[in-house]
Amino acid sequence: MITPESPERAYSTRMRTALVLTGSGTAGAYHAGVLRALHEAGIRIDLVAGRGIGAVTAIFAAVDGGARLWEPNGLWKGASAASFYGWQRPLRAAGWAIVVAAAILAVPLLLLAVAVLVGIVGLLLTLVGLEAPGSAMTAGFGRWIAALFAPDSLPTVIPRLVLFAVLMAVLILVGGAVAGTMGMHPRRRTRQELGWMIIGPPLSAASLFGRAAGELWNLIRGAAPLAAPSAPELGRRYVELLLENLGQPGFRELLITAHDMDARRDLIFALLGDAHRSRFFGRALAGENGARSAEAFDLAGVARDHALDALASALAVPIATGPHLITFAAEGPWRGETHRICDRPGALARVLEEVAIAGAEQVILLSASPPPARPHELSAGRADLRGRAGEQLAAFEAAALRDVLEHFAGRFAGLFVIRPAHNPLGPLDFGGVYDERSDRRHTRAELVDRGYEDAYRQFIEPVVGASGERIEARPVAR
Repeated sequence: MITPESPERAYSTRMRTALVLTGSGTAGAYHAGVLRALHEAGIRIDLVAGRGIGAVTAIFAAVDGGARLWEPNGLWKGASAASFYGWQRPLRAAGWAIVVAAAILAVPLLLLAVAVLVGIVGLLLTLVGLEAPGSAMTAGFGRWIAALFAPDSLPTVIPRLVLFAVLMAVLILVGGAVAGTMGMHPRRRTRQELGWMIIGPPLSAASLFGRAAGELWNLIRGAAPLAAPSAPELGRRYVELLLENLGQPGFRELLITAHDMDARRDLIFALLGDAHRSRFFGRALAGENGARSAEAFDLAGVARDHALDALASALAVPIATGPHLITFAAEGPWRGETHRICDRPGALARVLEEVAIAGAEQVILLSASPPPARPHELSAGRADLRGRAGEQLAAFEAAALRDVLEHFAGRFAGLFVIRPAHNPLGPLDFGGVYDERSDRRHTRAELVDRGYEDAYRQFIEPVVGASGERIEARPVAR
């Protein structure tokens, strides 16, 4: 495999170059920083491909809209990013109801604790000779406690309030389940257990998708009204803009992958130039009677309505969020069926296979996963649910990256990897996280800046700069 330290590592502006973005959640902040550095350095990119959160970066990078990602009020440095992948509304409301019940239940314990403290203070005042104030304080508070704990007071009110709060939590969960069932796609049959129907997937990607769609509309709307259109209409306008400007500076071909849970195959949504489109979509699959159309969708054709569907599917984290439902065209291979689509953390190898089919000769691979750990680098595991799920997701993606680097060694003329040396932020740590190794708190904004610095330190200066020096030093043939 070509490594950054190799003196023979070559980069050429004449080769067809693909920018591949992989990762989940906060990895998008790292992508934004790297993309900013590549934009400033004028790195030529012909094709952008993404899985997971990389689909967001790819969609903006394809239409020269990367600034919407790294600006101070952009997608990743704005305050709204802290709410990405938040808890589902019914779970959040039910959680607050349980907190209220616990607070009510703690009132008697708090009053008893205060009674003990007042008794101690009264005793101390008596010991120092202030018997009258001490006795009055102790007696007065004792009468107050006796009144509160009378049979018809707190012992009756507290259980009723706690039961009311618990019932409210249950009703919120049941109501959310009923609303979710009524709001399901009418053509999609579901079969779920009662417990899963009530609780459902814990997290939601709706806030991230909504913010990304809003920023995309502000980028491409021109003089159109500020209110964003529906997702299919926004996808069509996005595809039309990209088709009209494909080949112009800043506009690139696009490729996004997601996984079809019902068909058990990866889906590829792509918009390519004429030179590579027919070969990419017409490729036959071994042993499947040429069923390429069942997994490769041309966004420049009938599938242009699915541009935003591809984005929503890539943002759907398995188990943590619900899958995105896509209704395919009736004239397509799936005959109008509605399928459940989500991201697949191990799909990086598939992405590289597809960019190779799309004609990429060299690849710039961006990942927020640091290099594999070495001895004496263990850290305490996360106890919270989001942190634990994020740790597992990050570990799976790091292992997939290692396998890809081993498997695709020598497949391309150049495979250039940009990744952080250390990244304590898990995929779901949008509000920042405390890092034990550095004994400080890390934030999303810092991850954006780290990506910017790593791009210069790992690729632009040692690879692009060194390649230019070798070209200048090459002797001219007489």
